Amino acid sequence: MTGAPGTGTLLSLDSLVRLQRGRQPRAVPRRLPVPDGMTAPMGCDAVAVPARLGPLVLPRLPRVGCVYADEAHWWWLVPSDSDYALEWPAPARYATGAVLPDAGAPALPGLIHRPDGTLPYTPPIPLYLALCRLTGTAPAWSRPVIA
Repeated sequence: MTGAPGTGTLLSLDSLVRLQRGRQPRAVPRRLPVPDGMTAPMGCDAVAVPARLGPLVLPRLPRVGCVYADEAHWWWLVPSDSDYALEWPAPARYATGAVLPDAGAPALPGLIHRPDGTLPYTPPIPLYLALCRLTGTAPAWSRPVIA
């Protein structure tokens, strides 16, 4: 878009928006890392539970993958799309891409359990069932269908 002679070039609204976006610093997402020597061929998501529930979940699982913890939460790495057709019971939180919510804490949770082998995953169905039992929530497939 051009203006009157001698006034220079006017910028379109799209150009102004692009310029403004370019000035805003982009937050780098905090992501739980896959430990060195491990691979995640199915991608990685994470399931978080309040720290008070973490020690109660561990003994209920037949296999435990990578588990991270901080003062507030314990995080389990699960294969990507482990939320497909599942409603994880509250207070659990599902984190696509193992991206942590921006809670202002710059430090990542520490790795407190690393499994043998090269896969970092906790099987999602046993984790889901353990969380349902601890929270008193019926698994999604056993709830009555409401039309």
